[in-house]
Amino acid sequence: MRPICPRCQRPLPACLCAWVRPTANRLPLLVLQHPQEAGHAKGSVRLLQCSLADCTVQVGEHFSAEALGAWLGPAGSSLLLYPDKTDALPATGRPGAPAIAARPLPTPDRLVLLDGTWRQARGLLRAHPLLQALPRWALPDVPPPRYAIRRAHQPAQRSTLEAACAALGLLEDRPVHYAPLLDAFSAWVAQLAARAEAGRGLSAARPRAGS
Repeated sequence: MRPICPRCQRPLPACLCAWVRPTANRLPLLVLQHPQEAGHAKGSVRLLQCSLADCTVQVGEHFSAEALGAWLGPAGSSLLLYPDKTDALPATGRPGAPAIAARPLPTPDRLVLLDGTWRQARGLLRAHPLLQALPRWALPDVPPPRYAIRRAHQPAQRSTLEAACAALGLLEDRPVHYAPLLDAFSAWVAQLAARAEAGRGLSAARPRAGS
């Protein structure tokens, strides 16, 4: 087995600790993560979890009503970062949409995110009536993308870390507080992109059989 970093729990060659930025979030964050996303080398949730002071990650496709209810707390206390039922865009928000931007900011006790592909996140939502009953909120102004290493299915989609930082910054009224973590995330993404490019270069330079 490959050596594992005791802090970030990633293989040492893929250790995230250099990009961890301890960040005290006032609003607790609950991330419900699809199992297929949990092992993804390019996933952003582990860096988010290692950096935020109050971030709980639960992995699974199906959670019991008792467990999910305990994580979500009393009715109305948790807010799901997800397009509203009337929002046709399958993303965290619709840039410049006056109808969303005009709404007052919600004041939840907890923010909930679904981590996975759009299809996986939608499956998590459909499988849990308690999640369907949560009030939903979409980011009124989606920040420019930083996650160039994974393809988004919609222009407004962002990584879980980007969406969480943007949402927490707005809801806590201090977006600058999350800038160091977002900058560290950008640096991590740049390193991954550089490694991928170097790997493609080595593959192209490697002699083919019979040449």
